[in-house]
Amino acid sequence: MRVSIFGLGYVGAVSCGCFAHDGMEVIGVDVNADKVRMINEGCSPIIEEGIGELIADAVRKGTLRATTDAREAILATDISIISVGTPSLPNGGANLNAVERVCEQIGAAITEKAAKHVVVVRSTVMPGTVRQLVVPALQRTSGKQLGEGFGVCFNPEFLREGSSARDHYSPPFTLIGEFDRRDGDIAARLYARVDAELIRTGVEEAEMVKYVCNAFHALKITFANEIGILARSLGVDSNAVMDIVCADTKLNISAKYLKPGFAFGGSCLPKDVKALVQKAREGDLDLPLLHSIAPSNRMQIERAIESVISLGRKRVGVLGLSFKAGTDDLRESPVVAVTEALIGKGYDIKIYDRSISLARLMGANKEYIEKGIPHIASLMSEDLAAVVEHAEILIIGNASPEFAESIPEQSLAGMTVIDLARIPKLANAANVNYVGIAW
Repeated sequence: MRVSIFGLGYVGAVSCGCFAHDGMEVIGVDVNADKVRMINEGCSPIIEEGIGELIADAVRKGTLRATTDAREAILATDISIISVGTPSLPNGGANLNAVERVCEQIGAAITEKAAKHVVVVRSTVMPGTVRQLVVPALQRTSGKQLGEGFGVCFNPEFLREGSSARDHYSPPFTLIGEFDRRDGDIAARLYARVDAELIRTGVEEAEMVKYVCNAFHALKITFANEIGILARSLGVDSNAVMDIVCADTKLNISAKYLKPGFAFGGSCLPKDVKALVQKAREGDLDLPLLHSIAPSNRMQIERAIESVISLGRKRVGVLGLSFKAGTDDLRESPVVAVTEALIGKGYDIKIYDRSISLARLMGANKEYIEKGIPHIASLMSEDLAAVVEHAEILIIGNASPEFAESIPEQSLAGMTVIDLARIPKLANAANVNYVGIAW
C-alpha cells in the first residue's frame, strides 16, 4: 500500500515510522522544510521512544521519505492520511485552517488521477467536520464527488506520548468512521498488523468518540484528585482507597453506568453524594466536580419535564415509577420528581408500576407510598393497557421487561413516547413520535 501522510508532528511522525515499518511505501508531507529534511536524513522530528529507530530503519530500507510537495505525494500514493494540528482558538474551538488547506491541496492533485483516492482524517475534529468541511473542500477543488473520484474516512488515533509505538500496535481498538464500506475496507488495510478489535461506525460517531475518550480521561483524573483532596483532609490514604475502587471491574471500571439515560436515584447514590459534598464544605474544600454531580442530575430531570411541557398535551401515562425496574424503592426516584412536577402543573396522569402496586399491599415502602406521596398513589392503576389507552404522552420511567413485551405496537400509534429508559422496541414502533432523553 502506498500512503501519503500530511503533517509531520507527533501523530504524523509516529504514523510514518509505524506504517513504513509494516512494509508500506510512505511519503510524509509537511510545509516545514526542517521536518522534511530530518525525515529524509533518517531522523525523527519528535522525541519519542522507539520512533527514531523506526524512521531510521524505514529510510534506510527505502520505504519512507518526505516532501513539501503535496501534489507529488498525492500522485505517488493511493491513500492519504491527514494528521495536521487542530489547535485551540481563543474561544476554545478548534482551528481547522490546516485541515482545510490540506484538503484543498489533495483535491487539486486528485484532479490529475484516474484512480479513486481515499482520504483518511486522523486530526481530532468535532462531529460534522468531515461531512461539512473536508468533503466540500475536496469536491470544490477536485471537481469530483464523494464516492466517485475519492473516498473519505475518519480514523482517530489513541496514542499516548511516551508509549506511542506500543499504542499504535496495541490500541484499545481501531476505529474507522466511514461513508462507504469499500473505503473503510481500504482504510482497515492500514492496520493489518495491529493487534486490536476493528470497530466500524458512522463518521460523526467516530469523530465524537475521540473527544469523549479524552474528556473521560480528564474527568477520571479530576475525580481521583478531588477524592485525594477530601481523603487527605480526613487522614485517609487516598491511594489505598482508589486502588480498591479500581479493583472492582464489574461496576467501577466497566461499562456499567456509562450509557446515556435518565437521572440517577434510589437510596444510595443521591444520599452519599450529598454526604461527600457536605463533608467537603465542613473542611472548606473546593471540589467543583463533586459539587456539580447533583445539579447536573437535577438538570436531566428538568429536561424530561420540559419534554412533556413542550408537547402541549395534557393526558399523560407513566409506566414505571421506581428508579429501577424490579424494585419498589421510590426514595429519590427521578420519575417521582417528574410526576410530581406534572401534577403541580395540572396534567391528567395515570401511573402503572407492577412492583409499586405490590408494595402498596405488602412491601416495605407501603407506609411511604400511602403517607409520603398519597397524591401519586391515588393515580396508580393495576391495568397497563388502561394507562396506555389514557395517554396522549407516554413516559417510560424504567426498563421493566413488560413495557417492551406487553404493549401492542398498534396501541402506540399517534402517541408521543418519552423514553427515559431506552427500550429499542419502542424506538422502532411505527407511527410513534419517539423522544429519547439523551439520544
